[in-house]
Amino acid sequence: MSFTPPPYPYERLDEVRALAAAVEGGPLDCSVGTPGDEPPAFVAAELARARGVRGYPSSAGALELRQGIVEWLERRFAVALGPDQVALCVGTKEFVASLAGYLHLRRPERDTVLYPEVSYPTYAMGAQLAGLRAVAVPRREGLLDLGAIDPADAQRALLLWANAPANPTGELEDLGAVAQWGRAHDVVVASDECYADFTWRGDPRSVLQSGTVGVLAVHSISKRSNLAGARVGFYAGDEDLVAYLRLVRQHAGLMVPGPLQAVAQFAYADEDHVVAQRQRYLERLELLADALARSGVEAPVPDGGFYLWAHRAGSDGWALARELASRSGLVVSPGEFYGAAGADHVRIAVVQPTERIAAAAQRLAR
Repeated sequence: MSFTPPPYPYERLDEVRALAAAVEGGPLDCSVGTPGDEPPAFVAAELARARGVRGYPSSAGALELRQGIVEWLERRFAVALGPDQVALCVGTKEFVASLAGYLHLRRPERDTVLYPEVSYPTYAMGAQLAGLRAVAVPRREGLLDLGAIDPADAQRALLLWANAPANPTGELEDLGAVAQWGRAHDVVVASDECYADFTWRGDPRSVLQSGTVGVLAVHSISKRSNLAGARVGFYAGDEDLVAYLRLVRQHAGLMVPGPLQAVAQFAYADEDHVVAQRQRYLERLELLADALARSGVEAPVPDGGFYLWAHRAGSDGWALARELASRSGLVVSPGEFYGAAGADHVRIAVVQPTERIAAAAQRLAR
């Protein structure tokens, strides 16, 4: 059977965008988690130096950058890794989309990818692109319901995705329990942690805090440093898995450009710009959550991340998206994009300037 790619989710928002464009003040696109704030000042200066532009860059990543990442992981999560347990990816989306296929080459007897039932759609798409089964895992009280996984699916499972803070819900997963389940069932656990720096309840968490055997943590400078266009991410954890993936990906020619590796080294060495960005996102979350609550929309500040997962009783996500667009100019994502179980919600990314979000909040109040 041939594969026909489905429409890209955000290309289905034309009607919502048209409604928002008719609002005085124009549309405010909060549908995609694309950072809208300036990257740190050191980025332009470092790019101007063009370090590493002449030769082919290391696919795994320059040793200096990997060592810098190791030091950042120790500061952020109190975990001790070596540089051979870290390798780069060309932004984490391509890694998420390709991981299942590469793991299947290693273990062809396993054909199933497990992923949260409401989640970033690329987890399931990565399985489909590799010709594998994608099986959703339900959540219970904000956590993956690991006991609900069918034993037959567990036997066939190649990979289990976790995400904390979760996109789109902002929930904080028990990553230790997920890692334990993976080891008990001989299933690789990949933990997408790209929003870890925006954890509002408690300390940032990583699957690496439960040990590295059988697990990979996935991180990026896209969100923490407003550098989504740079396409620099990394994966870290199980030394054998990292070595295997590093070699496969080297054969595939996947390399982060040298000047951007140099930028990433600075980004992981500096925390001041991240602290400032945290303050911006939290202010916007609180501002818009309050305005929505006054409009009869339930949108609590999440435990982590920079999305509001909003709901109004009696309305599905598409209807709520249209209403928010026509009343305030907000362009938001219907929850259906993240799985059928999210169809009665919308996701709102607070990535636009604070003054523009404040203006949308005022229009909601009117």
